Formats: sequence, C-alpha cells, structure tokens
Amino acid sequence: MKELLDVITKALVDSPQEVKITEREDNETTVFEIHVADSDMGKVIGKQGRIAKAIRAVAKAAAAKEDKKVVVDIVD
Repeated sequence: MKELLDVITKALVDSPQEVKITEREDNETTVFEIHVADSDMGKVIGKQGRIAKAIRAVAKAAAAKEDKKVVVDIVD
C-alpha cells in the first residue's frame, strides 16, 4: 500500500525526491501521512481537493481488497 501511494504521489509532484510517506497503526486502522514540498502541496491536493479525494479513494479500494481500513493524510 505504501508503495502504491509513493508511485501516485511522485508522479504528481515536481520534486519527487522530497516525497516522504510515513505509516502508523491506529487501533485497527493504518494511517499514511504524505509529506511533500511546500511548492507541490497544491498539486497533491488539487482544485477543491479532487486529487486528494482520488488518492484516498484508490487507497481505500486497495485496502478493501485486503480487508483493512486506511486513512490517508496530506500534511505539510
């Protein structure tokens, strides 16, 4: 799952070397935090949050195949 988010995020940004994804367990949910450069934040969020919603939807679909719960946070 982390690799999937990494590939998607790096394809969207101008500075892929600054993309960092951290993973932590929170009860029965896995939380992924995506860190990108400040200049790339808008590209990852998108207009009205559409790209962020799409990233979350893909992550949830992949997690559903494995019967897991996933939360994706985009932090600065």
